[in-house]
Amino acid sequence: MSPAEDAALLLRIVRRHLQAMRLNLDPLYPDEEWGFQAQQALAKLLKAELVLRDQPVPRTHELLDLALLLNDQMPETLQKLQVFAVEARYEAGPFALPAARDVLLAELEGRRASLEARIHR
Repeated sequence: MSPAEDAALLLRIVRRHLQAMRLNLDPLYPDEEWGFQAQQALAKLLKAELVLRDQPVPRTHELLDLALLLNDQMPETLQKLQVFAVEARYEAGPFALPAARDVLLAELEGRRASLEARIHR
């Protein structure tokens, strides 16, 4: 597959994560579960960017490591999603989201749209 095809595959999975996040904007849905979806979506967005640049994709979900490979100045609110990869899944918590759900969702949707536009040029 070409880099664009590989990136498009990752973005299909990202769209699934984002759909789950949109369906779970209810404040009664646990932040830890919502944050996990957000962290996973962001990790795949960063990996899709690496694929588009034809760079090797490491087997990691560490957001800062992926962002460094891209020289991406990721906003602090997105960096704070890292805690949802492991700690929020295996520790009692509570773990609060670093921003409102709609704000985080809009940021991730914007990144997805930007990557998809580049793929379909």
